[in-house]
Amino acid sequence: MKQKVQANHAPSEIGAYSNAIRCGNMIFVSGQLPVNPETGEVPKTLAEQTRQVIHNIENILADAGATLDNVVKTTVYLQEMYLFSQMNAIYAEAFREPYPARTSLAVKELPLSALVALDVEAVLD
Repeated sequence: MKQKVQANHAPSEIGAYSNAIRCGNMIFVSGQLPVNPETGEVPKTLAEQTRQVIHNIENILADAGATLDNVVKTTVYLQEMYLFSQMNAIYAEAFREPYPARTSLAVKELPLSALVALDVEAVLD
């Protein structure tokens, strides 16, 4: 049975979706934007945005009883592919080997004019 993860330290949902759903030992985190949940602001640089997105995901996973080490799959959405290498350097600081499976793609536009968004799937042991 699916259950909504109460994400207490993440940006509020802005549509008809949940920040995360837990189903059995699986956690599905919706695409997260680089919104600071305390201020509602989006950082300016790609580095700051990438760190904020990962921090938001860490908080959501923590509320579900998981960490980034539980993540098995990620999808990275970038405003432009030339941003990939800079995003990847920060991503590699947060995730450890064995790295999650990942899809990275450029999209025409992200909400709030963000440069990056990320969704993840995690498995609890």
